[in-house]
Amino acid sequence: MTPLPPPLGSGELRFWRIDQERHYKTWRSGEGAFRVGGRWNSRGVRAVYTSLDPAAACLEVAVHKGFHVLDVAPHYLTSGRVIDLSFVHTVFPKDVPNPNWLTPAPPSRNQQVFGDELLERHKFVLIPSAVSNHSWNLIFDADQVRGLYDDVTQERFALDPRIHPS
Repeated sequence: MTPLPPPLGSGELRFWRIDQERHYKTWRSGEGAFRVGGRWNSRGVRAVYTSLDPAAACLEVAVHKGFHVLDVAPHYLTSGRVIDLSFVHTVFPKDVPNPNWLTPAPPSRNQQVFGDELLERHKFVLIPSAVSNHSWNLIFDADQVRGLYDDVTQERFALDPRIHPS
């Protein structure tokens, strides 16, 4: 379960992501982002993209692959816990130089460089999701966070069968 915020719960920071079965064991490698780049990283940076709740993680995958793939191909849901919140840097919408970077538009080179610089300066970067502007993504460079998260769990992901592609 996603932890409840204080004062109702522990307030711990958990992250979530969904991977195809063939990739779930290497979820922390950042290999995909390394090969092709991403919204907040250039090619060659091992960025790992996660969300702060499993529903946002589902939307992040669905926007790229569609709900159909999540329904018919085996996927795994991974969760982990950031050990020390002092390593988390929060980027608020006002901190982003171009507000359009937070929209679903394809990323620009400047946006990726901005993200590269964030990942170089901070262990974990918390940034608004472009898929759901009321959700957050937690991004980290796979090479910089060893030992800074724990309590990793993985389970088969099951899409609610009521969600069907149009």
